[in-house]
Amino acid sequence: MDLFDYMREAKKEKEAPLANRLRPRTLEEVVGQEHIIGKDKLLYRAIKADKISSIIFYGPPGTGKTTLARVIANTTSAAFLQLNATVSGKKDMEEVIAQAKDSMGMYGKRTILFIDEIHRFNKSQQDYLLPFVEDGTIILIGATTENPYFEVNGALISRSVIFELKSLEKKDIKELIVRAVYDKEKGMGNYNAEIEEDALDFLSDIAGGDARTALNAIELGILTTERLADGKIHITLEVAQDCVQKRAIRYDKTGDNHYDTISAFIKSMRGSDADAAVYYLARMLYAGESVAFIARRIVICAAEDVSNADPNALVVANAAAEAVERLGMPEARIVLAQAAAYVACAPKSNSAIVAIDAAMEAVRNEHTPSIPPYLMDAHYKGAGKLGHGLDYKYAHSYKNHYVKQQYLPDELKDRTFYELSDQGYEKNLKEYLERIKKESEI
Repeated sequence: MDLFDYMREAKKEKEAPLANRLRPRTLEEVVGQEHIIGKDKLLYRAIKADKISSIIFYGPPGTGKTTLARVIANTTSAAFLQLNATVSGKKDMEEVIAQAKDSMGMYGKRTILFIDEIHRFNKSQQDYLLPFVEDGTIILIGATTENPYFEVNGALISRSVIFELKSLEKKDIKELIVRAVYDKEKGMGNYNAEIEEDALDFLSDIAGGDARTALNAIELGILTTERLADGKIHITLEVAQDCVQKRAIRYDKTGDNHYDTISAFIKSMRGSDADAAVYYLARMLYAGESVAFIARRIVICAAEDVSNADPNALVVANAAAEAVERLGMPEARIVLAQAAAYVACAPKSNSAIVAIDAAMEAVRNEHTPSIPPYLMDAHYKGAGKLGHGLDYKYAHSYKNHYVKQQYLPDELKDRTFYELSDQGYEKNLKEYLERIKKESEI
């Protein structure tokens, strides 16, 4: 590298986006991903020992895939080369393989090849790498936002260790934002800026686990906000909102707004107001509420407030809960809206919760009576001698598959726990039971 190249690289680094300048150089500087780079974890030990094998980093944008590759580059004794699959072709691949062969042949030095967006390479491009991974010419580090089991050559997968990176937690994003605002070496500390607590909360929340989103917003905020009389740049909630073009709404996931909004959502479904239910759903989604949490509340409401007045409500709610786990946002909003609207529009009954609560109360507070002997298990050794199972009437042997028989213990034989309502499908069930009981008396 000559003087001009050095100056060009230095200027490029100085003028790079904040997210690039703030990239950690060592493992100790990395924030989050403790499940793979905690001090007792395989990847941490491998990096520290400089014993890296081929790796695929898989995870959402802004979670640190490229960062970890750079950390490896800074700690390894091997040569480090990088390609981006979105702009690299066969010629580029041939050149880096030639360099890797030269490094090994002339200096006995291994080469780590980092390929960003590796899923963008087609099958033949990925196949080209295979023999060089296999013979040790290169140690491959691939980064992808797509499921590698679908998008990466199976042969490469079998020769690599896959590490899945998770979306960063809110506390991790907060730490990075604070570092960005006040770090004078790599951050924007020389700008004499301050970030207010509500702005910090908002940005760390709205980033959705993507560090790059938060850092880009901070950089824009500091560069475009005028200094006040005290000579400081103040990053307020209003500035933060403007930087991400999204309005903050009052919604503390651990405070009153959280509980008030979910309460209004449930009561709207219970009250058969689909419009209100969808509105409160939108408020929660906009504020970044967990889609899994919302789905669980819909499932509970389907069982508690709809019950057997429409048994399909629980089916729809449960299917929605599974679907949102697979889809995530933004598609999950459609599934949740469908389920919430269905539960709101369904006929209502609280028969099931009234029944189980009454039964639980009886079990908790009353003497526990014996089960009628004819209902006891007759299959184990000696049961017959004890009279267990004797004189039991098998329902399927009778008309309508029903026979009058006492199932509750003697002390509770006249107790009613489950009372069917006249709502929806429960009315059908009620009429059916009344009919078969009446016919059995004829």
